Amino acid sequence: MKTITSAQNPFIKSLVQLQEKAKTRKQTGTFLMEGKREIELAVKGGYQLETILFLPELISEKDLKKFAVSDCIEISKEVYQKLAYRDTTEGILAIAKSKSHQLSDLKLSENPLILVAEGIEKPGNIGALLRTADAANIDAVIIANPKSDLYNPNVVRSSVGCLFTNQIAIGTTEEVIAYLKKNSIAIYSATLQNSNSYHTENYTAPTALVVGTEATGLTEQWRTESKQNIIIPMQGEIDSMNVSVAAAILLFEAKRQRGF
Repeated sequence: MKTITSAQNPFIKSLVQLQEKAKTRKQTGTFLMEGKREIELAVKGGYQLETILFLPELISEKDLKKFAVSDCIEISKEVYQKLAYRDTTEGILAIAKSKSHQLSDLKLSENPLILVAEGIEKPGNIGALLRTADAANIDAVIIANPKSDLYNPNVVRSSVGCLFTNQIAIGTTEEVIAYLKKNSIAIYSATLQNSNSYHTENYTAPTALVVGTEATGLTEQWRTESKQNIIIPMQGEIDSMNVSVAAAILLFEAKRQRGF
């Protein structure tokens, strides 16, 4: 088994680039993740692991066997601290192959419930949306006009592994709208203009709930292509809430109507 003890090792330096640069992740078709739970969820979600790096003080070779990865590298504490974002990830990291996330790859139920998020910039918000989607056990998450790389370490981390538990597709707003229409999925856009209160609408048929950024909201296309625009009535002084909180309210209202 190979051992790497120096953080200046060229391979370790390449992994730092893999973490920090979306361009490198795109070119290699891989990404780096950390944490036993995250790696287990990735394997369960059909992700292919290429290499595992582990700190022997925190995880044994025996524990690695369940991942069935032939390329395992023992690393030093110095190397681990160079690569890991957290101190509580059980001393294990993995290089995995990314997925394509085409709209055509989605496998939907007969009565799908989908979350669409347009133009979300902050990786933490994307991660929180994926966590919310997993909690509601919906069919898919579609990211329209993405502003952040899906495999950004902050997305992986903030999603607490839910990047791997959701069906995720990416496309332009035009492509996503065309896909929803082709599959007869009603669009409900969360926006201020021409809106009804969210709880007055019926989401028991095939439904896509669409959210945008707090700063700019949804583009005009969503407002005009929507079956009905919806709004969450604000009860206090502010006029908006975090996008993942808004998505949770909408998704769980739909789930409530569907009898959970």
